[in-house]
Amino acid sequence: MKGTTNIRTTIAVTLTAAASIALAGCAPAQTDDADTLTIVASTDVYGDIAASIAGDRATVTSIITGTAQDPHSYEATARDQLALSRADLIIENGGGFDPFIDTLLAGLDSSAPVLTATEISGLFDEDDHGDADDHGNTDRHGDTDGHEGHDHSDGVNEHVWYSFEAMGALAAEIAHSLEEIDPEGADEYAANYAEFSGEIDGLLERAHEIGAAHAGAAVAVTEAAPLLLFNEIGLVNKTPAEFSTAVENGTDVAPAVLLQMRSLIEAGEVALLAYNEQTSGVETEQLVSLARDSDVAVVAIAETIPDGLNYVSWMDENLDNIEAALG
Repeated sequence: MKGTTNIRTTIAVTLTAAASIALAGCAPAQTDDADTLTIVASTDVYGDIAASIAGDRATVTSIITGTAQDPHSYEATARDQLALSRADLIIENGGGFDPFIDTLLAGLDSSAPVLTATEISGLFDEDDHGDADDHGNTDRHGDTDGHEGHDHSDGVNEHVWYSFEAMGALAAEIAHSLEEIDPEGADEYAANYAEFSGEIDGLLERAHEIGAAHAGAAVAVTEAAPLLLFNEIGLVNKTPAEFSTAVENGTDVAPAVLLQMRSLIEAGEVALLAYNEQTSGVETEQLVSLARDSDVAVVAIAETIPDGLNYVSWMDENLDNIEAALG
């Protein structure tokens, strides 16, 4: 992912010290209502899904919200660590996407369960956990080992919120965890999960309908974020692997690779170009402009939920945009 950086040790030490002062007079996991649980999620994607399952029985805090903030470059604060210290349940993406969660947790004595979406997704082989991703990042089960790891071109990448099955699996795990923490709310959690699961089924049905109408359509992406959704629909990614890897790593694209990408668009060999509106650079902006000039549809995607939407309505909107582009 472009611009991804782990929080430097000096920042982590500063945060830990600042948070220790802030926490001095506070007991963890306290809320105004003793019967209300506290859930902390790294982004509003997971916060929204958690709120759908927890209902009124939990207060949910999402550290990163809206599309104005680039999650890759987010630097956590003492307030974030304070929120984590009070959490009854913590939800992170993992896979190097939100390493600040583990950095902050390392400075806390928290016993709250931590749900890691990449692990729960079922998209990674057992051996994948702990391996570095394309950006030299890892989740909390392994060490950094350079710019090697998951090949995003095969549809297995850390942007697991674009997999409806993965989010269904995460919702089930959230419900299970909440039932263990709060047995009295088990029936409500089960009912809320059943409702959310039905909405996930609806998204899957829509994706398959679009795929049936446009099976095998070629697409290009500026980075790997939407590929899990494109795979679900049945679209074929024609992006040179070297291009999306360079963009996500924040390195320069080789001139020959950029020329190859431009040729795909100018020749009309792809039905649409998808780009991440939260992490655009000169090269991606040039390609977006070229696509529009070449009458290739452009679809903007994001890594957090746009204002005014929830997870399901956001994904519905993404499907609308993809269907319109293909049509």
